[in-house]
Amino acid sequence: MTRDPTMTSGVMAAPLEPMHAVTMHTAEDFVRGFERFWAAPSVEALGEHLHADVVLAQPLLARPARGLAAAKATFAKIFAAIPDLRGFVDRWSASGDTIFIELRLRGTVGGEVVEWPLVDRFIVRDGLALERASYFDPTVLLAAVARHPTSWWALARSGILGGLLR
Repeated sequence: MTRDPTMTSGVMAAPLEPMHAVTMHTAEDFVRGFERFWAAPSVEALGEHLHADVVLAQPLLARPARGLAAAKATFAKIFAAIPDLRGFVDRWSASGDTIFIELRLRGTVGGEVVEWPLVDRFIVRDGLALERASYFDPTVLLAAVARHPTSWWALARSGILGGLLR
């Protein structure tokens, strides 16, 4: 395993095979599937978008989720903590095997609707995400949590706040 210098989370990634270019048509299909997923997200639908060997990294998680089962477990906890979580794609770009998607996530925390912008960087293989690094400033989410103590237990159980405890 080598350190992937493009991932700020310190993820140790297995060396990837030579880059497999994603055509613009394939990239657009991936993004449209991503939009459909976030319009009505479910743990069951993750397998339609994520490779079996996916690695997911994002702020506030104690460690990356490795593999489809771990990704499903992570998202199950997140969706339990924020059941109405939805995503809205603003724009995207693709180059080689990499797709960047700029979006906004919106959900209710302690009775307050919270929205935060983020960028997801995907490495795509065979139309599925092999790697996803999510980049966002968690202060909007953390401020909402701080204002609503009733949300603390659900979010603590979700693992969303696990990165704070490292």
